[in-house]
Amino acid sequence: MSLDRITARLRAAEQAARRAEGSVRLIAVSKVQPAERVEAVLKAGHRIFGENYVQEAAAKWPGWRDRFGPVELHMIGPLQSNKAKAAVELFDAIHTLDRPSLAQKLAGLQQTRGRLPEVFVQVNTGAEPQKAGVLPADLPGFLKDCQAMDLAPIGLMCIPPEGEDSSPHFAMLARMAADHGLTGLSMGMSGDFESAIAHGATHVRVGSAIFGARTYPDKT
Repeated sequence: MSLDRITARLRAAEQAARRAEGSVRLIAVSKVQPAERVEAVLKAGHRIFGENYVQEAAAKWPGWRDRFGPVELHMIGPLQSNKAKAAVELFDAIHTLDRPSLAQKLAGLQQTRGRLPEVFVQVNTGAEPQKAGVLPADLPGFLKDCQAMDLAPIGLMCIPPEGEDSSPHFAMLARMAADHGLTGLSMGMSGDFESAIAHGATHVRVGSAIFGARTYPDKT
């Protein structure tokens, strides 16, 4: 199946980059995928998944966790502050901390809960006005503000501009993470995850290459 091929490519990329086998986590992005496709991947033994929408994830993953056991679930889409509480209860990692108001919300939830999922800061490496994320120049101050709130991100995440070579963006993210002592690098998708691994990715987010093309509901 496609999962086997992607896993083999991931292991080959680890080896080519002289990375330890298993050092890169493969997040199978299951947003808006038909249930039968996701269940096939679960039945194949994969247990790390990514979702973009809190409401969609909440509707399906509790049941799948009951059926298939523990699943590591990653929030990889934009997170509204009013969905933060539900997100921290459902997800094991949040990859899209992108603004001060969300940092404040997560810090408050940490105070009341005593813990949070792992958190990555989303960086807008291409400085695209339509895209979420902290601008590279603003990252040092943003991380300092997080520290003041006792919020400790473990890494950085980026989505390079569509149509551009991803490699410079991956290299930039890796440099920024190293500069700030962060070990997590969430970068690379179906079309460029091998390049991301060469640049140090610890988490790659692969959807269509595993599950096939997504079919979105007709809203007409």
